[in-house]
Amino acid sequence: MSAKPFIDERRLHQEHYDEICEKLANDQYAQFLGIKLIELGEGTATAELTVADHMLNAHGTAHGAVIFSLADFVFAAACNSYGKTSVALSMNIGFLAAGFKGNRLVATATEEKKNNRTAWYRIRVESENELIATLDALAYRKNEYFVSIEDQEAN
Repeated sequence: MSAKPFIDERRLHQEHYDEICEKLANDQYAQFLGIKLIELGEGTATAELTVADHMLNAHGTAHGAVIFSLADFVFAAACNSYGKTSVALSMNIGFLAAGFKGNRLVATATEEKKNNRTAWYRIRVESENELIATLDALAYRKNEYFVSIEDQEAN
């Protein structure tokens, strides 16, 4: 049984940054909501959206599903930032304050721990310098990469 080759994921992130960003930009649901990726780092991501009329709940505040969607998007961006296909295993959100029409919501995901198979993230959603929601998320890291790793495997 041969050992798996070492894959330098930091190098993959740097060398395939544009390709990774393009993949994330193809998220149809994020496009529908108007979510914009502001920043993508190694295991980190920041995105924003502006709360519109169609995003309000019956009480006139930002719908929880919209806030969750923004948090989920930055989670997906952060855990896929190395070019390795990653999907959610679990997410736990806490809603702490309301968002309102016209508010710019900004979500930031930070990688807390990563190994070959799983990764843990903390996400903050803020508006007008107020914490709106926090989300803890666990990602499953699949075997496949969506960027080329051929040059990595030769090392």
